[in-house]
Amino acid sequence: MTVIYAGTFDPITNGHLDIIQRASILFPKIIVAVAENTTKRPLFDHQQRIKLTQESCKDIANVEVIGFNGLLADLAKSYGSKTLIRGIRGSDDIDYEIQLAQLNNRLLEELDTVFLPSSVEWRYLSSTMVREIYFHQGDVAQFVPLAVNNVLTQLGK
Repeated sequence: MTVIYAGTFDPITNGHLDIIQRASILFPKIIVAVAENTTKRPLFDHQQRIKLTQESCKDIANVEVIGFNGLLADLAKSYGSKTLIRGIRGSDDIDYEIQLAQLNNRLLEELDTVFLPSSVEWRYLSSTMVREIYFHQGDVAQFVPLAVNNVLTQLGK
């Protein structure tokens, strides 16, 4: 069974990585799908986000990182996946994530979503918060994988 964990990952955080690692124990194959998402103004371009996500996931044997553009339901269909993984940080996420799950199920009837709650350690963390700390010259090392921190450190010089 192949499951898909999709997001913009701008940048990938330790919270994302925690969801990926935990999902990799539950499922035989995880596709981490980095969305191009042209409606947002990302810190990193699509190729950089793919590369940083690949580097961050390189030690998880059953994870494949890909880039994608378009509907997640179409991506799932092309991989023969019937399951999406979504992380839930708290009650603020639940309504939105349920709406996405129901929409994806309408687009592809056999597509279900499995919600994994964030670990307590990362419940508060989001890419938006990491970007905000970075833009204000704060230290993000404790919040992101080493590959991301290295790139951000070089950009900050």
